[in-house]
Amino acid sequence: MEDPDTTNVTWHPGRVNRDDRASCTTARGATIWFTGLSGSGKSTAAAAVEQRLVQQGRSAYLLDGDNMRTGLNSDLGFGREARMENARRAAEVSVMFADAGLVALVALISPYAESRQLARQMHERAGLPFAEVYLAAPVDLCSTRDPKGLYAKAAAGEIASFTGIDDPYEVPTVPELAIEPGTPVDDVVDLVLAALATVEVARDAR
Repeated sequence: MEDPDTTNVTWHPGRVNRDDRASCTTARGATIWFTGLSGSGKSTAAAAVEQRLVQQGRSAYLLDGDNMRTGLNSDLGFGREARMENARRAAEVSVMFADAGLVALVALISPYAESRQLARQMHERAGLPFAEVYLAAPVDLCSTRDPKGLYAKAAAGEIASFTGIDDPYEVPTVPELAIEPGTPVDDVVDLVLAALATVEVARDAR
């Protein structure tokens, strides 16, 4: 991708600020970033959290990695640079959603620690809560589950640079939450919402 020319690009401020939006939704926004190998349960967990939040009357939106690749990120491949850009775009969108008062639920392999740290820093600069949730299922378990048949295709040589097989996954060192395999979905939701509450309290204490 060529470097964009931002010389003539100027941020246009609106007339509504974050507090104004919060007064309409009765809640402030945040981002929960689900990371882990393909088949680790990211999308399942994020969808369940989204459902619980909405049932509780809180606005939330799931930004699933595959879904984003059908639209916003459909022009990206799977090399390192493209994966970094994939995560960067997801982070940019989640910042905007969180700023608007929603809980953004990003379910994205995001295999590189650098891209996850960038997402965290973007939220910190914006003063928005951010929680990294690591679905800690190992590659041997994920390949056994293989819900999309991707590990089988990778083993057959039909998919190159597949995370966990011939492309690295950099395990989070200090996520807000690590979910062990076999944890019931309802328990996962409870744990994630507790982590969300913790980062929100930390934000409010600043």
